[in-house]
Amino acid sequence: MKNKPAYSIDSVDHALRLAVILQQEGPLRVSDAAQRLGVARSTAHRLLAMLVYRDFAEQDADRRYLPGSVLRTPAAPEPVASLREVALPHLQSLVQRCGETVNLMILVGDQVRFAATVECDKVLRVGDREGKMLPAHLASGGLVILAGQPEEEIVRRYGDSELEPGVPQLDLARLLRTLRRIRRQGFAVNDQQTEHGVTAIGRLVQAEDSTPVAAVSIAMPTARYTRPRLAEWVALLTATASRIERDLATSTRTS
Repeated sequence: MKNKPAYSIDSVDHALRLAVILQQEGPLRVSDAAQRLGVARSTAHRLLAMLVYRDFAEQDADRRYLPGSVLRTPAAPEPVASLREVALPHLQSLVQRCGETVNLMILVGDQVRFAATVECDKVLRVGDREGKMLPAHLASGGLVILAGQPEEEIVRRYGDSELEPGVPQLDLARLLRTLRRIRRQGFAVNDQQTEHGVTAIGRLVQAEDSTPVAAVSIAMPTARYTRPRLAEWVALLTATASRIERDLATSTRTS
């Protein structure tokens, strides 16, 4: 498990978090940044000014902060601000019910990005993963999103793909078998495939037309994962995903 460094520098951590938020969610005002970080407006303003100085951010005519040239890529990631806003109350409720850290993930290429994390209050817990990326074919959330796609899309995506350095070579036939099983059972388990000592269970979030939108997951220290509780965790994830899907549909119809 990755823990926060013993001698962490809060200002650096805040600046990096702001950079991730800008890249994932786009336009941001000083008041929004202060609220997300839990700091004073003056502190948020100084952090954003430094990001502008180093080209991680820039200001538009409305004095909103946007991703700067360092963060911009030819294929910009999908905006997730509205998805995060809809999902967050349900993630918080799920934490209260399961007592473990929960995540919201989206698919970006062959990776999943953690769009939101709500930590539990246990001393031994999985920490905040917001903004982090993991190989989709290994992470529980990535697997359920991939399982929601046609097999020809999986073949196209992974047939001749080059994986990130350090990622084990992918067996496409085995992945397709795994995705068929996940499709039948409705959930995926990542038992220490991406991080030693961490086990996660993922469930798909779909749009009204059944298009995969995101995934929700419960992540816990492997020492607390027990097979007899799997059905309970899956039921909680299923209920949470259904509530997010309902509110997303309502949000889409009223926007």
